[in-house]
Amino acid sequence: MNQIFYPAKERGTNDIGWLKANFSFSFGPYYNPDRIRFGALRVLNDDIIAAGRGFGTHPHDNMEIITIPLKGGLEHKDSMGNTGVVNAGEVQVMSAGTGVQHSEYNASATEDANTLQIWLYPKEMNITPRYDQKSFKHLLKLNELTTLISPEKSENTLWINQDATFSQGEFEAGQQINYEIKTPGNGIYIFVLDGTININDCKLNKKDALGVYNTSSITIETEAHSSLLIMDIPML
Repeated sequence: MNQIFYPAKERGTNDIGWLKANFSFSFGPYYNPDRIRFGALRVLNDDIIAAGRGFGTHPHDNMEIITIPLKGGLEHKDSMGNTGVVNAGEVQVMSAGTGVQHSEYNASATEDANTLQIWLYPKEMNITPRYDQKSFKHLLKLNELTTLISPEKSENTLWINQDATFSQGEFEAGQQINYEIKTPGNGIYIFVLDGTININDCKLNKKDALGVYNTSSITIETEAHSSLLIMDIPML
């Protein structure tokens, strides 16, 4: 088993007034040769976006893009004709494929929004672009992991063009979570949304992360009431 610790305090940052961004991997003005990607995971941006502000229309291609609002909501518009708001408790996925343009703005005129923007390299290149979003509020249960994203179509999850599985859960202190990798050969990237956990004697606090690979399972222990995002992704 191999593991890489990603302390929250070592993330790259960019504050341009309306946007306060934390970069887990090299992005925009932040470059760290030791923080390029973890397997297929290329981007994990933790953004705080001011009321009414956001990202104007811009292009993407050949990337799997996942948006997870932690607070507030984002108004989305794209060149495929999709419009709407994705709120906290919901997840949005977009396969950029052969090319798509979109914009995302904080849907609130008075409150900041906090979102995770996640990019994965795709399994297949140049597919037809697609978009979807789903609410998981009714599926999330205390002390259980809920699958948000999977490689296959399902009524209860979103799917993307990659052999990746995303799971989220909120756990009381003193819980033990035994997680088995969904796709053989994948690695696991655990991102602490809140709280304190311990994995292999490595203590993680809020917004810390741990990448684990060359194993088939891990055990997570919660030292405080904690919320987790687990990304089960190809190591390429």
